[in-house]
Amino acid sequence: MRTIDIMGKNAKQASRQLAVAGEKKNEALRAIAEALIKNTELIMQANSVDLENGEKNGLSASLIDRLRLDEKRIKGIADGVLEVAALPDPIGTVISGSTRPNGLEITKVRVPIGVIGMIFESRPNVTVDAAVLCLKSGNAVILRGGKEAISSNKCLASIMQDALEKAGLDRNSIQLIEDTSRQSSIELMELTEYLDVLIPRGGKGLIRAVVENAKVPVIETGAGNCHVYVDDSADINMAADIIYNAKTSRPSVCNAIETILVHEAVAEKALPVIKARLDEKNVELHGCEKTAAILGSSVIPADESDWETEYLDYKLAVRVVSSLDEAIAHITKYSTGHSECIVTGSYKNAKIFTSSIDSAAVYVNASTRFTDGGMFGLGAEIGISTQKLHARGPMGLNELTSMKFIIEGDGQIR
Repeated sequence: MRTIDIMGKNAKQASRQLAVAGEKKNEALRAIAEALIKNTELIMQANSVDLENGEKNGLSASLIDRLRLDEKRIKGIADGVLEVAALPDPIGTVISGSTRPNGLEITKVRVPIGVIGMIFESRPNVTVDAAVLCLKSGNAVILRGGKEAISSNKCLASIMQDALEKAGLDRNSIQLIEDTSRQSSIELMELTEYLDVLIPRGGKGLIRAVVENAKVPVIETGAGNCHVYVDDSADINMAADIIYNAKTSRPSVCNAIETILVHEAVAEKALPVIKARLDEKNVELHGCEKTAAILGSSVIPADESDWETEYLDYKLAVRVVSSLDEAIAHITKYSTGHSECIVTGSYKNAKIFTSSIDSAAVYVNASTRFTDGGMFGLGAEIGISTQKLHARGPMGLNELTSMKFIIEGDGQIR
């Protein structure tokens, strides 16, 4: 039997225990948080191997940042685990109920999905976020991270498995595929006998590969070609602050913006102010002809590929547009359906924008960096869904459940 089949079989068995684990899940979560703090030095040692390999292999500074775990980040991850433990348990929650004319009592309740697979790239915090959300929602999980973070992921998975056993739960509730070859991804995508759903989390290429090749159900999560549109009624300083935050606070994540659109009526005033803020982080601007005419030779001429690119770096595409309608048309064409923002002083334009833009999160006068499970009050997130069925936007505990009907009668027949 293949290793992946053994993992699937073990996960299915563990999922049956988790479905009725109740408070033991919270005990396990608290044990995981404690173990992460206790093993901070061990985690950082494992992470240093990944960082060294990443630098040798020429990873960009932003990707190295995504990979890095320090004492503060590990503490943040552990705090996130405790936040999940403190959230209400969705399992068994009554969604609705009714009594039929024939006396049947029908109740719809939340139940775990079962076994969840995760394929993700170089952010080791995802290993913990995904595992604890699946655990809290009563699901077993099989994790398959990228080769860039394999040392960190192995360390984190081992720590969590030991904590599970300490709390009296099956250590196979959380499993990590240690083979980072393409073949292991294919095997997970085809694990129809054991896997109930597969969630890819990473760049556009990874997500497309999973969506196109998986034989199990997939929840598509978000490549983030996100936009900010600066309307003609915008507060220019507010716009500059929002753009600076949305691009530079952490450019390597999916809720960072990649394109700004500026109304031509305010472009000559707004663009120099925006550029001055972005220059603080040496952001490279790829702009249209009108942008270059205003900002000068420092602007790299933009082409079609710039409007489509998720840079995940200190790079930003800039386009001057003639109207709100043109901005909406641009976003509709190039958006990945993640997060978009309008900066405006017009209530009417804000309403048109939020009604017209078909993305998971649409902002008025606020940074797209808030698209996050924690910021939305969901606790940690397993990903940000850009599809429309089952789940959309940040996916917390409720989005990792299914439902079933419980029907109680006293002898009714049809």
